[in-house]
Amino acid sequence: MIVTINMIIFAIRKGRQRAEIAKNTYIATKFKPTINKMNSKQLMNHAADNIRLLAVSMVEKAKSGHPGGAMGGADFINVLFSEFLVYDPDQPTWAGRDRFYLDPGHMSPMLYSALALQGKFSIDELKSFRQWDSVCPGHPERDIERGIENTSGPLGQGHTFAVGAAIAEKFLEARLGSTMMQHKIYAYISDGGIQEEISQGAGRIAGLLKLNNLIMFYDSNEIQLSTECDVVMKEDTAKKYQSWGWNVMEIPGNDPDAIRAALVLAQKETERPTLIIGHTTMAKGALKDDGSSYEHNVKTHGAPLGGDAYTNTVKHLGGDINDPFVIFDDVKELYAKRNTELREIVKARHAEEEAWRKQNPELAAKMDDWFSGNAPKVDWSALVQKRDGATRAASAACLGVLSEQVENMVVSSADLCNSDKTDGFLKHTHNLQADDFSGAFFQAGVAELSMACICIGMYLHGGVIPACGTFFVFSDYMKPAIRMAALMRVPIKFIWTHDAFRVGEDGPTHEPVEQEAQIRLMEKLKNHKGEDSVRVFRPADVDEATVCWKMAMENMSTPTALIFSRQNITSLPEGNNYEEARKGAYIVEGSDTDFDVILVASGSEVSTLVAGTELLRKDGIKVRVVSVPSEGLFRNQSKEYQESILPAGSKIFGLTAGLPVNLQGLVGANGMVYGLESFGFSAPYKVLDEKLGFNAQNVYNQVKNFLSK
Repeated sequence: MIVTINMIIFAIRKGRQRAEIAKNTYIATKFKPTINKMNSKQLMNHAADNIRLLAVSMVEKAKSGHPGGAMGGADFINVLFSEFLVYDPDQPTWAGRDRFYLDPGHMSPMLYSALALQGKFSIDELKSFRQWDSVCPGHPERDIERGIENTSGPLGQGHTFAVGAAIAEKFLEARLGSTMMQHKIYAYISDGGIQEEISQGAGRIAGLLKLNNLIMFYDSNEIQLSTECDVVMKEDTAKKYQSWGWNVMEIPGNDPDAIRAALVLAQKETERPTLIIGHTTMAKGALKDDGSSYEHNVKTHGAPLGGDAYTNTVKHLGGDINDPFVIFDDVKELYAKRNTELREIVKARHAEEEAWRKQNPELAAKMDDWFSGNAPKVDWSALVQKRDGATRAASAACLGVLSEQVENMVVSSADLCNSDKTDGFLKHTHNLQADDFSGAFFQAGVAELSMACICIGMYLHGGVIPACGTFFVFSDYMKPAIRMAALMRVPIKFIWTHDAFRVGEDGPTHEPVEQEAQIRLMEKLKNHKGEDSVRVFRPADVDEATVCWKMAMENMSTPTALIFSRQNITSLPEGNNYEEARKGAYIVEGSDTDFDVILVASGSEVSTLVAGTELLRKDGIKVRVVSVPSEGLFRNQSKEYQESILPAGSKIFGLTAGLPVNLQGLVGANGMVYGLESFGFSAPYKVLDEKLGFNAQNVYNQVKNFLSK
């Protein structure tokens, strides 16, 4: 075998990697850190057993849930919550708090139980787990007052939110200083989260940006819902994360001393994010109905223990089967003592912050505004769009305004900034980079889902307004994140360009046909506040794009989707009242008062309808043209307004570059929609316009045929 210099160097590097992991593992396992008033191992084990007892009892009472993981992870969350996590017991929304992001939402019984020890959930509330109107749903839903930073459920997203939060903290530290931004971001991930492809993006980006404020615990119990993990994974996780630039430790994950030591080392890390691989025992402390061990068993992952197994387990954990929902006296004392310690810690922190505020009144006012949740104040008066341009170019102009006026805004792109025109923002700032977070543009690389989740995490942290862009067809990669943003009411701005088959030569792989229908379904889905879960805008021309961006920035309660064209679009007639777009649908300038037919569209198809009216009017047909950038917003207007735009009984023709269903709700049962019913084709977009019938002549033909019936 020929041994090259490169092979030797590679071997040396791998040896060093293994040596570092071994060193950290040894230190974390053997090192006894000096922590003020360090709690005894006996007490910490008892507190962890208390969490296990509450968690398994919640699942049993609900007759539904996931006990095993919660029982295995109890030791870590107890050490973190009782000795390390810094928060204000009396002011849970304090901006300077450490943040904990749970990835495996099925481990909610662990989180609820640990928060109950903090006093944020009552025993009666734990007993209502998974029941109607419970504050303890099956998977945690964001509730900062109760200590829940993120909604979690789809594996992989939770720890990616944490990466975004860590970026946000660094971004804000660069603007506000370390007095106000000195907290840690903790994440908890499971075997399933490691397997989800999104972990690749989270790990790569966190390592690239040297997020030393991020500490992630990997609960490696080697059990998942249907199999043991070795059936589906054989990788060396430690080496993988180390190759991304992480500080990696491996510890016995049920040993409080090892957990404590690992957290101490992680907090001292100055250059890298930290991954603590905790080798835990699934269903730790569980016994079968015959009294034998029920640990490390697949059956404990997703179902109550049941019957004698539950009874034996409760007794084994020190509980009373007749009254299992209890907090042990010494555990109450442990968490009461921690609350006393925290009040002293945050008292000193608040004093430092108050002194900083007196010295930096302008920065303090900015910080309060950024964390208020209010929409930023933007002066759009100087913006003049170049008519007849692409709406992606109009978006770039809007982003240029925002980059100069919204100091806490971060824009991202999945390796497409020069094409989705998010570089309109980048031209006025620079990329976020390791050791330099003074910029405001996040280059995510080819990772649409990771990008979206990281940007959501920035908002969850607080103080940052995120936006992210890619081609509309690649929104398919982002759907899980869009849904989570909608559930959490995160006002992220999704920027999608290349909105239709007019991508042209790139062909059907790049031509969104069904995507608009998919995302507009979110306009019809309500969140738990009764709002449209996502606000969707597809502007008809450059000036309508400006109004849509204004509305996007004003919307601070739900996500906004902005859908822009690649190609130039003929502007709507002079004198068009674009402010009417704020009502979701409006009558385009030049429409006839006494109309025979209403023509309806969004995006570039509106100008095609306007061109078609010239031919129709030559035949004496009177026409009203209606632009509908947002059907959802239109449906939120008064019935009177809706009737004034689309009167009942009217002849209504719709034109869409997507599926006909996009407009069927607007044209009604007696209307007609001309759209696409197949994937696109590869050809120049002007050729496709002709071949597919998106031109004035076909509008004329289709409307004439429609009116003749």
